[in-house]
Amino acid sequence: MNKGKIYLIPSPLSERPICEVLPQRVLDIIPAISHFVVEEIRTARRFLSAAGLKGKIDTLNFYELNEHSKPEQAEEYITLAMEGNDIGVISEAGLPAVADPGALLVAAAHRNGIKVVPLVGPSSLMMALMASGLNGQCFAFTGYLPAKPEQRKEKIKLIERVSASLKQTQIIIETPYRNNQLFNDLISVCNPRTRICVASDITGDRECIVTKSVAQWKSFVKDSSQTLDKVPAVFLLLA
Repeated sequence: MNKGKIYLIPSPLSERPICEVLPQRVLDIIPAISHFVVEEIRTARRFLSAAGLKGKIDTLNFYELNEHSKPEQAEEYITLAMEGNDIGVISEAGLPAVADPGALLVAAAHRNGIKVVPLVGPSSLMMALMASGLNGQCFAFTGYLPAKPEQRKEKIKLIERVSASLKQTQIIIETPYRNNQLFNDLISVCNPRTRICVASDITGDRECIVTKSVAQWKSFVKDSSQTLDKVPAVFLLLA
C-alpha cells in the first residue's frame, strides 16, 4: 500500500478574503484531502469552509494537535498516512509547524518515511522581517519571552547582547493581551540605539509595520495613544 502525504496548509493571518493571501495551488489541493490535523477544530472548519469546502465540512475528519496534546498523539495520527491517506495540517494562523504543535506530526512523518509537502502561504514572522529593514541574512526566532516582568526584562537584556554580538535580528512574538507590556519593556531596557520593529495586524485592515530606534520610540510614544492590545503583533530587535 502506498503511503499518504502530509500537506502543510497555511491559513490566513487576518480576515482578508482567502484568495488574496493563498495561492491557487493551495486552494486546488485542499478539496482532495479528507483528513485534517488541526490546532483548533472550530477555526479549521471555518477556514476550510471559506476555502471552498462549504457544505462538505461534515464529511471531513478532524484531529486536534495543540499545546495540550501528548506527543504520542502525533504517532497515532501518522497511522492514517501509513494506511494511504493524505493529511492536511492546519495551524490557527500562518504556517503550520512553525511555532506550532504541528511540528510533532512532521517529525513523526520523517521517522516513518512519509513525504512532507510544505505549501506557500503567509508567515507573520517572515513578512515582518521582510518589511523591517533589519538584518535579513542573520536572524533568530526567539518566540515567547517569560510572562513575569523581571524575567522578561532579563531575557530582553540577554537577546540584545546576542543581537549586538552576532549582528543578528531577534524575532519575538507575544499573546496580544501582553503586547503593550512587552513593548514597554523593550524600550525601557534596551540601548537607545537598538532598533525595534513593531509589525502588527499583518495583512489585516489595520496593518502597521514601523521600525525606529529605542530613543525614537520613546519620543513617539509620548505623542501617540497607539495601543497594541488585542492586535496580533511581531516584535523584532537589532542591537
